[in-house]
Amino acid sequence: MSDGIIESLNQANADPAVKAMVLIGDGRSFIAGADIRGFGTGRKRAPIGKRTYDVLDASPKPVVAAIHGFALGGGLENAMACHYRIAVPSAKVGLPEVLIGILPGGGGTQRLPRLTGPKTALEMITSGRHVPAPEAADLGILDDVLPDGANLREAAVAYARKIADVRPLPRVRDKEAKAESGIFEAMRKSIARRARNQIAPYHCIAAVEAACTLPFDQGIRREAELFAELENADEAKALRYAFFADREVAKLPDLPAGIAPRDFALPAVIGAGTMGGGIAMSFADFGYDVKIIDATQEALDRGMARIRANYATSVKRGSLAEDEMQRRLARIHPSGGYEDIADCDVIVEAVFEEMDVKKPIFAKLDEVMKPDTLLFSNTSALDIDALADMTKRPQNVAGTHFFSPANVMKLLEVVRGSKSSPETLFTAMALGRRIGKISAMAGNTDGFVANRSRAPFNNEMVILLEEGCLPEQVDKVMIDFGYPMGPFAVGDLAGLDIGAAGRRRRALANPNYRKLPIADKLVEMGRYGQKTGAGWYRYEKGDRTPHPDPEVAAIIKSVASEMGVPRKTFSDTEILQRLLFSSVNEACRILEEGKAYRASDVDVMWLHGFGFPRYRGGLMFWADGIGVKNVHAQIASWHQQYGERWAPSRLLRELAETNTPLRDAKPALFA
Repeated sequence: MSDGIIESLNQANADPAVKAMVLIGDGRSFIAGADIRGFGTGRKRAPIGKRTYDVLDASPKPVVAAIHGFALGGGLENAMACHYRIAVPSAKVGLPEVLIGILPGGGGTQRLPRLTGPKTALEMITSGRHVPAPEAADLGILDDVLPDGANLREAAVAYARKIADVRPLPRVRDKEAKAESGIFEAMRKSIARRARNQIAPYHCIAAVEAACTLPFDQGIRREAELFAELENADEAKALRYAFFADREVAKLPDLPAGIAPRDFALPAVIGAGTMGGGIAMSFADFGYDVKIIDATQEALDRGMARIRANYATSVKRGSLAEDEMQRRLARIHPSGGYEDIADCDVIVEAVFEEMDVKKPIFAKLDEVMKPDTLLFSNTSALDIDALADMTKRPQNVAGTHFFSPANVMKLLEVVRGSKSSPETLFTAMALGRRIGKISAMAGNTDGFVANRSRAPFNNEMVILLEEGCLPEQVDKVMIDFGYPMGPFAVGDLAGLDIGAAGRRRRALANPNYRKLPIADKLVEMGRYGQKTGAGWYRYEKGDRTPHPDPEVAAIIKSVASEMGVPRKTFSDTEILQRLLFSSVNEACRILEEGKAYRASDVDVMWLHGFGFPRYRGGLMFWADGIGVKNVHAQIASWHQQYGERWAPSRLLRELAETNTPLRDAKPALFA
């Protein structure tokens, strides 16, 4: 593409009959950005002065960029190198390179601050956000936004004729980027929390700073230097891996090709609790009218009040406009009972996580719903086949496991029952994408893929307390690693009674289940977490800040003494590896059992379901960085020390023997 642009420019500039040019995309977008697969491969890059951006900028005749669809990364950089920029109203522009661990390397960090001012440029470049065309015009990025329905090609040609003789040519490079005093240091401080352990956001700031302190050509060279430092850094490799993993997860290699997901227009949610309300909001946020029911009018009213309060909080924070809140609320329809949802084509059951509660609901749904209605369960661990067996349509039943809060978290884990039809599974995957989620397929095993792979982590963090750690020590290690919250604080947020119910169920099913006496003791005392003002931490009234509690420390010491567990000190590295290696080992078991397609699918689930730091790639990618042989050796050592819970999985052992990275484990067909 670059060669074609340069060749066309040269031809037009050499033709006396040509007075001006239009650069326009021939497909769905102007230019959506560079091919990410080329980064970090040692590919030969055109030298400064020979790139499309440089040639466009140097053109003696004016060039109008006519933008539709997306102009992202190199797309926007090419547009800013043109002399004029116009767009259709639906177009979006942005410089999202920071999201893959690099910075705009085609002059973006030098031209954008000259158009918008440094403050706006810093915000756009360090966030990577896509800016709608009307806003881009207000910011100075675009010269004009066409009326709705205008023909872009015709309008661009007319615009080019209008400006053909304007001289001097308005080059962005000739503008000045003026920065307020202290703006760059203030920006570094403002991103410190979300950008911790990362280098790309800070290099982006340094590049924009160069635009304000150096002549344009020197700034371009400084941008290139900073880009080169990032392209092959571990951070960029991890973020590129995550980018492609998010796309790979949609591939279902063992299902028949050519089956289209079913269209649906009217979903319904059973249960107006925290999860049900969040799921209903997810539908409404993406334009769907959705019905919601609960067992009693009081429960339904409470659920709707919670939904209104959640939206009101977003309005108060400035992330949602008041009129948009009202539109979304109007799409959520509280309904009286099953008869009121009989016309719906997709049902998501989201009641309490107990099989005895869910089974009668599926029997009732089978009775009242249309024969082709799809029945999905928002269970986090329960047997999908047992629910499907309550119906005469098991082929239309699957799991759709949303993560809390459902209207915020991006992951939708689609759970495949033994009788789920390909059409049902494709539709469940599509449902997630249509409401802004990343859908990932999981087999029907206790905890599915996400929670099952996380369960050893959850156990190990409490076992560490028995051996000498405190909750605040473990949480600090994981926050320093990059998690937004520590696991004990997350437990308090979710509710310790939820985890206790799952442990009771697993203990009944498995007489050898490893119990967690310290966690059970807190629940027995009524310490459920934030909702009771005390859990692993204590909480002041009206404040969610976790405070270390001497009472918890005393409980830990007392229970450990009763268990006869000797206490010792732990390094941060051992804490980190005890938690994450346990889950790597379990993820390998899941893969060898055929309950997940790829190691990268596990990574997607951890990134979007558990807040694993994206700049580390994902659980399995991170472990590959340590080395599969090293991971296996440490797990084998702990197997000798701690017993059967650390028995290395067969797949991990085989990968270590051949030194095959986890991410290269062969995809398993579902069993």
